[in-house]
Amino acid sequence: MPKILLVEDNEMNRDMLSRRLARQGYTVVCAVDGRQGLERARAERPDLILMDLSLPVLDGWEATRQLKADPDLRRIPVIALTAHAMASDEEQARAAGCDDYDTKPVELSRLRAKIEALLRRAAASP
Repeated sequence: MPKILLVEDNEMNRDMLSRRLARQGYTVVCAVDGRQGLERARAERPDLILMDLSLPVLDGWEATRQLKADPDLRRIPVIALTAHAMASDEEQARAAGCDDYDTKPVELSRLRAKIEALLRRAAASP
């Protein structure tokens, strides 16, 4: 069962998405801000991270930059999750190191396709 770290500060979004992902067969661990997301990534070694970008303490852009700078964590795929749907927002997320980008409200079938594609790609890379 793939383990997903969901970094989301909004309790309703976090609860809803974690339950929906668990029903799809994923193990889900959560963090409420970017700093806790980094700590959980180090402790849990998830297969994939869903990273909200607008987070307290340490925003998702900076948390992703730090993840991708860490040799032990850089191979973990990161999908940015955000309510910001401008093309420049996606460019910023990718520039920070996000491997993919999805908008809120989350459409589970679209997000799941992105999750599965990144998990396959990560499994195929040495």
